[in-house]
Amino acid sequence: MKTHHYIFLTTALFVILFYDQDIGMNLGILSIFYAGLTLFKTPERNRTRIFMILFVSTILSGIAFVWFRDFPSLLAVVSSILLLGYRSRNRKLKILFLIPVFIINSFTSIFRIFNFEGWLPKRNVSGVWQKSLGFIIIPVVLISIFFGIYSAGSDHFAALFRDYELDINIWQILCLSVLGFFIAFNYWNYSVERFIYKKNDLLDDNFKDAAKIQKATYSFLDLDAERTSGIISFFCLNILLVFFIITYNYEQFYEASKTPVQLSEETHDRVNAVIMSIVMAVLVIMFYFKSSFNFDPKAKLMKILARIWIILNALLVLCTALKNYEYIISYGFTYKRLGVVAFLLLALTGLGLTFIKIQRKKRNAFLFNVMTWYFYGTILACSYVNWGGIITSQNMKRKDFVVNYHLEQINFSERQLLRYADQKNDPLLKKKVMEKVKEEKSKPFLSKILYYETLKE
Repeated sequence: MKTHHYIFLTTALFVILFYDQDIGMNLGILSIFYAGLTLFKTPERNRTRIFMILFVSTILSGIAFVWFRDFPSLLAVVSSILLLGYRSRNRKLKILFLIPVFIINSFTSIFRIFNFEGWLPKRNVSGVWQKSLGFIIIPVVLISIFFGIYSAGSDHFAALFRDYELDINIWQILCLSVLGFFIAFNYWNYSVERFIYKKNDLLDDNFKDAAKIQKATYSFLDLDAERTSGIISFFCLNILLVFFIITYNYEQFYEASKTPVQLSEETHDRVNAVIMSIVMAVLVIMFYFKSSFNFDPKAKLMKILARIWIILNALLVLCTALKNYEYIISYGFTYKRLGVVAFLLLALTGLGLTFIKIQRKKRNAFLFNVMTWYFYGTILACSYVNWGGIITSQNMKRKDFVVNYHLEQINFSERQLLRYADQKNDPLLKKKVMEKVKEEKSKPFLSKILYYETLKE
């Protein structure tokens, strides 16, 4: 099949799946269909290990969206299909360019669509296709557009067609066709501007030979002064961080106990401070180790002090994680507390990669390239696992279990709450849960969330 075949096929599928439906199973099915067609269309040379991993993750993300249909699964399926389509055509272009490519194509697509010679076949077109396009597709599209315009402008014109029993929403089909075509066109026929290809080297992980030459970074600061500045800065920052860790842990573990509300506010404030501290630590190291200092034989002391600072920051993260764990044990699981765990793991990962950057003399782009994949992996983990079910099942073991909170605020906890209602012989709770389940089950097939279809009384 040619590019225009993929565009029209997936546009038609989009209209079929979303006509008179809410977003539900249809988006998951569409993403799986896109993934299968992408695999079929991608040449063998571009089917790299990363591409195949993205193909599998796109299939799993589609299934996760069919099962849960929540924001994490939506984010996972959208990012997976975009990464898959991007990697299918650009195996060497850095993944960070996906965002500018996507934005540029969204704005330029209207011009590229009307450049028919760029995506429609120029020669050797079969007579059937020419007749279908010229006699059916183009007239139907034009008639549909002007029918909507004239109907909106004249009640008598619209009344001519109201007496016929044709249960079809023309406006909805038209809007779905436009949206489906826009998505399909930008997915199957996106373009990468030449200047992006030229800037691809800026995101290489390793330094080129020219960058290894010892020279001052700034005209107002010579090499020795810059090196001495780094040594003084890291030495002072290490001393400052040691005192901060001591006072931080004293406040967390030895001060008088406070109310749950006060403890919650202080814990979140401290976690935010730690995350900001880690971000600033990485930025400072990126500032000093962005070029020649990675290869400077006189910068050994600065490298040692930078490594010590990374280790101290990692110790700070572990202390924060320990306090968050104690907080969970005392007051139970919530989305925010699990989110803190995820952020701290990402912070530790970032510190580890920064250590590797110094050790292996990598460019700053190395951190962004690798961390992008870790963020993507975190999105997948959030979408594949029923965290609401885990939160509810763990909190059910507590004496202070708040039923209404888990019923109203925690997603996909119905299975655990039904089990809890049976254990506590609570028919009112069971009734509330089943009312919510029945409401979800009553939706049209393609709008359903498969999770609720597996629940029984």
